[in-house]
Amino acid sequence: METIRSRISTRALLPGERLPSIRRLAASMGLSPSTVVEAYERLAAEGLIRSRPGAGFYVAGAGPSLEMRDPASARDRAVDPFWVSRQTLDAPDTALRPGCGWLPPDWMPEAALRRALRQVARGDAGVLTDYGSSQGLTDLRRLLARQFADEGLAVGPDDILLTGSTSQAHDLICRYLLRPGDTVLLDDPCYFNFQALLRVYKLRIISVPMTPFGPDLAAFAEALRDHAPRLYITNSALHNPTGATMSAQIAHRLLTLATSHDLTIVEDETFAALEPDPSPRLAALDGLERVIRVGGFSKTLSASIRCGYIAGPTALIDTLTDLQVATSFGGPGPLAAEVVHAALSDGSYRKHVAALRQRLSRKQREVARKLAAMGIEPWLMPRGGFYLWCRLPEGRDAGQIARRTLHDNLVLAPGNVFSPAQTAAGLMRFNIAQMPDRAFDILAQILSESVAEPGAQPSASSP
Repeated sequence: METIRSRISTRALLPGERLPSIRRLAASMGLSPSTVVEAYERLAAEGLIRSRPGAGFYVAGAGPSLEMRDPASARDRAVDPFWVSRQTLDAPDTALRPGCGWLPPDWMPEAALRRALRQVARGDAGVLTDYGSSQGLTDLRRLLARQFADEGLAVGPDDILLTGSTSQAHDLICRYLLRPGDTVLLDDPCYFNFQALLRVYKLRIISVPMTPFGPDLAAFAEALRDHAPRLYITNSALHNPTGATMSAQIAHRLLTLATSHDLTIVEDETFAALEPDPSPRLAALDGLERVIRVGGFSKTLSASIRCGYIAGPTALIDTLTDLQVATSFGGPGPLAAEVVHAALSDGSYRKHVAALRQRLSRKQREVARKLAAMGIEPWLMPRGGFYLWCRLPEGRDAGQIARRTLHDNLVLAPGNVFSPAQTAAGLMRFNIAQMPDRAFDILAQILSESVAEPGAQPSASSP
């Protein structure tokens, strides 16, 4: 009984999932079937599981999806993906946040957003009070379909589902395609919240090293052969955190490998709009046969107005729509979707993004120069975006430094939170738009006084 309770509380068993058969569980635990029958009956009496005559026993409820921790100990917890998310989201307004994943307010199109809000507020009152349609605002889906057509990806509005955010898009896909214990392939390093989400669902993570041109294909092929992953999640354009861009050669070979191993790919387009010119896209090359595109507007428009999307085969989108209705009764509300549509339709948005690219390019060179003066070197100079993935001076441990700078209200993103294999202790991701002079001063002071933890050496081969 304790074994079953534990599996449910840690989400190794999810609501509605079938428990092992009586004979199978008895054999695996070295018990008599009658003992397992009694345990199952007692758990059913508690309401934790339920019996379906002729079909077995199923989970009726679940404990918390994540281990609950004392909020007061947030700074002292392990430096993992949840740590950096909590630090960046919960930092006081006075904090400096080079470790965060968004642009400062004065870099965003405030005037366009205010115009969009006024325009929507003057419209149909139902937008302010009602639920939206199950698949999301049709006009916004049509606009996205036209944008995708410009890059050679032919989709219709019915092939697009609006979601509450890009993170929710990933959540829906994982809920539908994966089961606890399935294997998922990630880049190393990768966006830390990919790991956080997969841990919630008790999925097995296998990683492959990232190169400046995409995943290491030899390691990718080996992982497919040895571990048979069901899903691969990546950013092909302005990869997070490295800023790398996938080459056409690697994109084509990766799709060939995915086809031969029946692998589904989720391509996250979060940063694509910040590229100076479009790079090869897996979704466009594949035609959404086995690639699912997800994206959102938090990096160029607003992280406050939550709206994301999924583009994929119509049958998949139909199923994911049902799942989103079941779990949150729809995606973004009409208010958010209408504001996003109004802002994207405003002729000023394209000018805003173009100016943003130029501003980021100048800032990238400035920040790289100042970091280099402290012995911090970029792994590569990205084509765009607002991240620099940097090597710290030899012997410095990024996790140790990130803990230390919290006392100065400076929130950093240490390398190992991005590395499933924990091979990035000597690297750090910097948000160049969130680096005022004070951040450089604090970092320089910490570097001058910090020493490496015993055995903490950056990997020479890791990005």
